[in-house]
Amino acid sequence: MPNITPHLWYDKNTALQAAKFYVSVFGGDSAIHGNTDLIDTPSGEVNMVDFTLLGQNFSAISAGPEFKFNPSVSFMVNFDPSTDPAADTKIKSVWEKLSDGGTMRMPLQEYPFSKCYGWVADKYGLDWQLILTNPDGDPRPAIIPSLMFAADNFGNAAAATAFYRSVFKTGQNGIQVPYGAEQGADLKGKVMFSDFKLNNLWFTAMDGPGQPFKFNEAISFMISCESQSEIDYYWEKLSAHPEAEQCGWCKDKFGLSWQIVPTTLSEMLQGSAEQVQRVTQTFLKMKKFDIAALQQVFDGK
Repeated sequence: MPNITPHLWYDKNTALQAAKFYVSVFGGDSAIHGNTDLIDTPSGEVNMVDFTLLGQNFSAISAGPEFKFNPSVSFMVNFDPSTDPAADTKIKSVWEKLSDGGTMRMPLQEYPFSKCYGWVADKYGLDWQLILTNPDGDPRPAIIPSLMFAADNFGNAAAATAFYRSVFKTGQNGIQVPYGAEQGADLKGKVMFSDFKLNNLWFTAMDGPGQPFKFNEAISFMISCESQSEIDYYWEKLSAHPEAEQCGWCKDKFGLSWQIVPTTLSEMLQGSAEQVQRVTQTFLKMKKFDIAALQQVFDGK
């Protein structure tokens, strides 16, 4: 079962700085695990960082200003008072740190769905939703990527969830809450909140009425595959825009970006400088990754 990891695109010389900031904000099971530089890429020298926040793995790259975060993809942070008696204090502390230099989308306060909830974009532009969860609800991970289907994607949350669940055979459906009749006839059948699990990763999804935001490459989801057959499978199922195919990246029919990569790539990028350079120059020419070809150049054959 290939793992799925959120991948964040930052401007030059920013990914490591951002990762250190997030580790300091969340604490607990949070740490930086890897830091790799690549040279002679289309973006020049780039920096790649692997880190964990509250047990959730992330990857990030400093590659330039081409892509910017927006609220179409955010990260929901669950503070569960049933497992942490200090949850109501911690949510306020994390909110204060993420808000410093950031932009408030929804103030941290009580709402009909939570005693304490807020939405903020931090100083790097990344969006976070902090929520004091209902202790009676089903347990969920501390951090969950959240997809907003808005603009020309509005109304696609349910269809996208069904599509992703058909592609990723391992997972489960969670809850789905529709908009109520009192919220307007134009919202009938649309999704106010839902969640679902794909392989190892939980997602939430919603339809965002009146919002202009669209998915872009600033946030993608990296699928780590053990075999070429797995890479071929996910590429065939997910790639719907040939013009977006490059270096293992593709876009699905809803515009969400994926990276379909071999698990061995991370090991190759820890090789000698010559090996890393050969592998980098090879995969930069690829669309879908070819494991055998990468292994061949890594071995110097």
